[in-house]
Amino acid sequence: MNNLVWLLKWTLKAAIFFTLFAFALNNQQDTTVHFFFGTQWRAPQVLVVLSTFALGVAVGALGMVPRWLKQRRAATLKTATSPEAQTAASALPPSPHEL
Repeated sequence: MNNLVWLLKWTLKAAIFFTLFAFALNNQQDTTVHFFFGTQWRAPQVLVVLSTFALGVAVGALGMVPRWLKQRRAATLKTATSPEAQTAASALPPSPHEL
């Protein structure tokens, strides 16, 4: 059973790779991206599409960072104020600087 799952995973990975490879081969013509003030960038179309995708992923991940931090802070406060954490902290021996 494990060999079958392993084979299916590698088959899926190979299919994704060959699909992306075929996409790259079919989109090799030059594309011009026009920016502000007359600047432009000339690159193969596949590079423009993939760099735009990577930029979108990066912006999306950076946009989620504040929410991640807020949830992490809330989880830390919740575990610190839970009754189990307080009883576990009271069961510990005092630290040397408290003596």
